[in-house]
Amino acid sequence: MKNLVSILLLLTALLMLAACGGDGKSSGATLKVGMAYDSGGKGDESFNDMAYAGLAKAQQEFGAEVMEITAAVSDTDNERREHLRQLAAHGYNPVIAVGFGYGVAITTVAQEFPDTTFAIIDAEVAGANVVSLLFAEEQGSYLVGVIAAAASNTGKIGFIGGMDIPLIHAFEAGYRQGAESINPDITVEAAYMGTDGDATAWNNPEKAKMATEAMIAAGVDVGYAAAGASNAGMFQAFKAAKEAGKEVWGIGADADQYNVPSLAEVKDVILTSMLKRGDVAVFEVIEGVASGLPLVGVQNFDLKRGGVGYATSNPAVVPYQEAADAAAAKIITGEISVLKQLSGD
Repeated sequence: MKNLVSILLLLTALLMLAACGGDGKSSGATLKVGMAYDSGGKGDESFNDMAYAGLAKAQQEFGAEVMEITAAVSDTDNERREHLRQLAAHGYNPVIAVGFGYGVAITTVAQEFPDTTFAIIDAEVAGANVVSLLFAEEQGSYLVGVIAAAASNTGKIGFIGGMDIPLIHAFEAGYRQGAESINPDITVEAAYMGTDGDATAWNNPEKAKMATEAMIAAGVDVGYAAAGASNAGMFQAFKAAKEAGKEVWGIGADADQYNVPSLAEVKDVILTSMLKRGDVAVFEVIEGVASGLPLVGVQNFDLKRGGVGYATSNPAVVPYQEAADAAAAKIITGEISVLKQLSGD
């Protein structure tokens, strides 16, 4: 009888060890991930969709249960707080906020749920349970600036920014510096779709189209847009110019916009895109929680970490890859230091 009891106890212990697992990952309870998208949400073919790609990968790898919320353009800080509270109160951990617009909200809500890991993209927020996911947009933009200048026949290129804020200035600053490394005399025309606080800047393709048309009339033959869903307007303007016989190119941002289904009609003018790998950052946050080692503090996703880069889907970019890759190597080693902001910021 004693031997039987001993055997049963041993089997019970072995079963408990098996349940705990040996890979350090959470087991038993299902991993629950809360995602709070910025205005535009999934389907913006840009920033939010890159975050979703990381979430989708985590669902596949970890079998995570997911709850998703999207902020409205008109949402106040209080409304964004309620989005985050809803996710945390229902046991979702981590809770990931896409965009600096959640910066004020996450500061408060993270204190209310100290056992939940919160992550925010594009904002630096202090907190023991908050991870700030920042990107070297200027580095990726430098690379597409190199490509733009090399592809331009007129020596005039354009930049379409979304909201007129330091975050988007980093895109423009890197783009200008990269272009000037190829052609010191290059002209860069810039237009922003909205002032600080104007969330419609991210979803105003008609305004972007008109701004691009004015640039084309002034001789711009390559343009780079970092304006969310407004990017489509720039591509539409370049498409019309190409159909009118001009040799022009557009460059996208965040996602590989050459492969975005809704942009299929204009893909022939999309030379490349600056990749801002929100998918990499989101997956790392979820993986950290799943393994019991959540990310903390400020996490910088630069070229060396694979956080930024440029797309090579369109074969037309091949002639410019050698120059872009050479620049990338020098940025990684520190031989090239890329400006984060425009002069005067």
